Formats: sequence, structure tokens, C-alpha cells
Amino acid sequence: MMKPVALVLVTVALVVTSLCGSAIAQNADPLLAAKKGRKYYESRKEIVWEVPTKDKVIALTFDDGPDPHYTPQLAALLKQYNAKATFFVVGSRVKKFPNIVRALSKDGHEIGNHTQNHPDLRRISSIKLEEEISKANQTIRTVTGNTPSLFRPPGGYYSESLVHVAKKMDNLVIMWSWHQDTRDWSNPGVKKIVNKVLTNARNGDIVLFHDNGGRQTVEAIKKILPELHQKGYQFVTVSDLLKRNQK
Repeated sequence: MMKPVALVLVTVALVVTSLCGSAIAQNADPLLAAKKGRKYYESRKEIVWEVPTKDKVIALTFDDGPDPHYTPQLAALLKQYNAKATFFVVGSRVKKFPNIVRALSKDGHEIGNHTQNHPDLRRISSIKLEEEISKANQTIRTVTGNTPSLFRPPGGYYSESLVHVAKKMDNLVIMWSWHQDTRDWSNPGVKKIVNKVLTNARNGDIVLFHDNGGRQTVEAIKKILPELHQKGYQFVTVSDLLKRNQK
């Protein structure tokens, strides 16, 4: 018969194991996060934040769409400058607005996976994450005829488990340049969004925007595109940017 102390230790171990097994977010385990941060994943080419290149190119990315009002406006602005962007779309919204995503794909923009329902990755299991990525891939493939090769985790949460699941689904995890997080979702003001991008613009940047409810984003893009175009920048998809890696 198991002694009381041993029984308690086993119970604690099982609880800890259960919690660790269900955690997806990198910061769910501070010690693991410290050991396996950005440098670790970049060196293994498992997560991308930006691309080292001498080419004067930038990748504009838009999350959480499509939006029936703002996404078409952004697409029209991008077309004016022959700019290609990457839209990390939510599968459930693709189902609602398939024609918008179909038009984006037809115009040469890249469609990336941003899960099916935009869950909090800190609170779901690896199995649930796999379902979210798989369903979004299927939804996007049904609408565009193409299966996404890129995955951006909602909230920017990442872990060894998340990378493993993304690999299993043949999706590369794409983040964004730390100096190019516009935080446009918080409506900081058009001027702040514009200054953030223009002041920090570098070759190989991946810039984070949001097109779902993005009135300020649209106004900011109106100013950002001509300014960067004048400085000689080309706007490319993330996949195109990855091909220019000169490290």
C-alpha cells in the first residue's frame, strides 16, 4: 500500500504534468522560456521575426481579418503602389467573407493561417491547437485553392509545443519585427502608427498591422505607402521576403 507522503508526491507530479502538457504559451514556463527564447528558435529556423537582407524590401502583414469594410480599402491602397502583403486570416471570418479573401489571393497577396477561431493559446491544448490550424488551412484552401504555408499565433504566444504542431501541419511560424509592432488594434492614433513604421523602417522588416476594425490602420497606410515608396522600398509577401535571406 502506498504511503501518504508518496501518494501526495505522485498527485502533485500528475497535476504539474497535466498543467505543463496543456500549456501552449511560451511564458507558461518561465525557466523554459529563458532557455528557449527568440535566439534559440531563430537559429533553428523554426520561427521568423524578420529577414536579414541587403535588399530594400519590407513585408506588410495584417492580422485578424478579413473585415468587410477595411480589408477592401487596404487592398485598393496596396494596388496603387503595386504592393503585395500577407494577410493572416481567421478561418471563421474567411467563411463569412470568402469573396474578400478570394480577391486578395487573386491580386497576388499571401494568405496566412491565424487559426480558425482566434483562441487564447495560453489556455488550449496541443490537440486543440492542431485542430485550429487544420480547420483554418482547410477553410482557406476551400476559398483560394491554396493551402497556407505560414502560421502566425494569436497574441504572439509561442512554445516548443506550438512549433512542433505548426511543423506537423507544414506551417512555418511567423512573428513580426519587435520594432515594428504598430499596436494599431489599440487605436493609438494615426500619427503614432505612421511614426512607428517610418522611424524604424529597415530592410527585411515584417510589420504588424490589423485589418479587422482597422480605421486608423487604413489612414496610416495611406501615409506609409508613399513615404516608404519614395525611400525606395518594395513591399513583398513574407514568403518572398524569406527567399531574400542573406544571412
